[in-house]
Amino acid sequence: MKLFVNQKIKALFQGILLCALFFTLTALLIMGLGWKNQAVVLLICFWAMTLAILLLCYRYFREQHEIMEHAIDQMRAYLAGNQEASLACDDEGELYRLFHEVNALAAVLNAHVEREKDTKRFLKNTISDISHQLKTPLAALEIYNGIIQEAAEDFPDIREFSMLSEQELDRIECLVQSLLKITKLDAGTIVPDKTWENLAELAGAVRKQFLFRAEQEGKELCLQGGEETVFFCDRIWITEALSNLVKNALDHTEPGDQISIEWKSFASVVQITVRDTGSGIHPEDLPYIFKRFYRSRYSQDIQGVGLGLSLVKAIVEAHQGTVEADSSLGRGSDFTMNFLAGG
Repeated sequence: MKLFVNQKIKALFQGILLCALFFTLTALLIMGLGWKNQAVVLLICFWAMTLAILLLCYRYFREQHEIMEHAIDQMRAYLAGNQEASLACDDEGELYRLFHEVNALAAVLNAHVEREKDTKRFLKNTISDISHQLKTPLAALEIYNGIIQEAAEDFPDIREFSMLSEQELDRIECLVQSLLKITKLDAGTIVPDKTWENLAELAGAVRKQFLFRAEQEGKELCLQGGEETVFFCDRIWITEALSNLVKNALDHTEPGDQISIEWKSFASVVQITVRDTGSGIHPEDLPYIFKRFYRSRYSQDIQGVGLGLSLVKAIVEAHQGTVEADSSLGRGSDFTMNFLAGG
């Protein structure tokens, strides 16, 4: 039987069998000698045998418990990031076969992780190289476009088309920069440099950045939150995420709409919400808005490329946080970033 391949199980059953055999022989001997009070002596022998069996079982199950505790510790170490952690499987039996399979699974997962890291590094390096290669021709095109605009003072059509081409060049540059940032975050080459930041000050800086555009478009941009709320984060990257949400809100609102940046601090969570009273998001699109390059068939936005919200998600996840969207058609949208209060 496979059960008895394990030497410890075999030893346990052998010990129980020996105890039973010893008790049987002892009982036969006592009855053969005709001792007085045979019942009492047999009862004592029975309890002695029971105690011996219990001790054997206790010793076996204590060893099994220690083995399982060690296995759990190794699994926790692996989940914590120690890829060298493994389960001892240098014995025979079903349990050690299971440990061997777990080690094999961990080895496969390690290989997948390494392959994924290599893929991300390759992607990061490729996009980084492409972006650097694009910077020079983009800069040259912007210069040439500026010259054309100056030379086309008396040619309205040419000037109009040169201004449109400038907008497209800006879109290309924005796309390249967004791709570069996302791939760096994905590859794990950027570690957030966290410090304690005042959220009122941080949100105020973002509002100041977009205030002129909001006023030009007839939209209200306001702040709401405690003046003393602090948050342990990378100021540059959180500003980037918040700016993308505000820009997204401005892109999808009309004159007279309101956009607010709100923040709250709870016992264990810090929330930052960008809320608008715009047209809202169609229910069909809501599950996919954080996917890269996703464009809704209902969207009237011809400027976006579908990377802004993806970048927000990557930044928030780099801070071990979550981002979620809530929206109703005709009533606006809420984008909420949730972070652990301690960072």
